[in-house]
Amino acid sequence: MIPSITDSTVKAALAAIASESATTQEKIQMLIELAQGLQKKPKTAQDLWNAVELYQQANKICDADYPLWKARSQAGMAGALRSIPDVGAELLVQAKAGYEEALPVLQQLAVPAEVAEAQMNLGLVLQSLVPFSLAKITDSIAAYHEAMRVFTSQDYPQEYAILSNNIAIAYLSMSGGSEQQNLCEGLAVQTFEAALQQINLINHPREYAMLQNNLGNALQYLPSSHPVENNLQAIAAYNEALKVRNSQDTPLEYANTIANKANALFNLPDDPEKPELGNPQNLLQARNYYQEAWEIFSQHQQTEQAAAVAQALQEVTAEIRVSI
Repeated sequence: MIPSITDSTVKAALAAIASESATTQEKIQMLIELAQGLQKKPKTAQDLWNAVELYQQANKICDADYPLWKARSQAGMAGALRSIPDVGAELLVQAKAGYEEALPVLQQLAVPAEVAEAQMNLGLVLQSLVPFSLAKITDSIAAYHEAMRVFTSQDYPQEYAILSNNIAIAYLSMSGGSEQQNLCEGLAVQTFEAALQQINLINHPREYAMLQNNLGNALQYLPSSHPVENNLQAIAAYNEALKVRNSQDTPLEYANTIANKANALFNLPDDPEKPELGNPQNLLQARNYYQEAWEIFSQHQQTEQAAAVAQALQEVTAEIRVSI
């Protein structure tokens, strides 16, 4: 087997730290920088495992004189572990422990943005642990809000948008009685809308499209006595997202949004003033969107999404037959 570039990078790094030419701090710094490089654009899970190994080596040579570098290596390793695809919770539990150990030191010695980044990532880990009953969604939301104290819309608009999105999705995932569910869904919509007052199409198109798409989803599934109005607002949000997302530049995001828009059209009367006339036109439009989304997902080997859209395509086709 031909060794990958990353494997040889790890070997070279480990050989370099064994040499006498660099100071301990230089060695720690080099290991962390190499690990961050692998972590930023991993081609395979092995790249992330290699990053974990480099962080472990950095951690080993950090003695009591280098508490900040030790905390950075722990937070970096937690980030790599969080990103490794895994069906269970074991790596996420390790990542949580890494962030929780690193954070008190980072709070004492690091710049605020570095602390906020660790809090944001801890929030993601906690959110991922909720389905395993190993964390509370309220703790995840609290971590995001801590990060937001630094990542404001003025100074860090991209991070602010991502945090708002994560908080809203966390609200949507909260379970409880119907009254609590309604409250959480309302809070999610408010969170998206508040973020969209700060994030605009011109300066931050990608984040704007993400927030509009997810606002559309929240509106569409909001339990309400005004479902038609909600669906109309959802379609308006998807149309805003489609000002950014297109089949050439962002095919998967585009396919996701048109499939979401098709879901809303499926349940929307052609004339909201005369719902009794049905929705043959909207059903046809929904079918076209599903067809286009299915082609894109299939082309990009997104089998799960393609299967879900294929199912919706069957349902809308059956509905069209009935309405003719």
